[in-house]
Amino acid sequence: MHVPLPTLAPDPPTWGQRLIPKGVRSAMADLGLWQEPRPLKPSYHLAQVIEVLTRYGWGQSFDFSPTGRMCIRGAQTFLESTGHVTAIDRGKAVNYLQTQLARQGVEMEFWAWNDLSGNTFQGVEAMISAASGLARKNGE
Repeated sequence: MHVPLPTLAPDPPTWGQRLIPKGVRSAMADLGLWQEPRPLKPSYHLAQVIEVLTRYGWGQSFDFSPTGRMCIRGAQTFLESTGHVTAIDRGKAVNYLQTQLARQGVEMEFWAWNDLSGNTFQGVEAMISAASGLARKNGE
């Protein structure tokens, strides 16, 4: 079950965008020459993680695989580095992931759970979607 998103999975930043320091991008945004992405609250961030994993591929054992696949933590890092979530809201989203896993009787970090050999993308997607629902119920 997908949550409607205000923003789909973003394109990776170009090399030119990566070279521009954040302070310069902020100054350019103030002048109307650059548009920074709008950070999403935890419920939308988690839904966007699903979109990123769908677009680029879900993976295990690496945050970013050589072929571009990502695990849950890799997708979150990608979204934070491109300005689609703040570190604070990413931390809140992680708490919702951990809460959802605890509800399922899992007592391990979400990134370690992601790497379990029996996991499938469908199971990962369902867990993230449930965590997004928890965040939404809390107004986040």
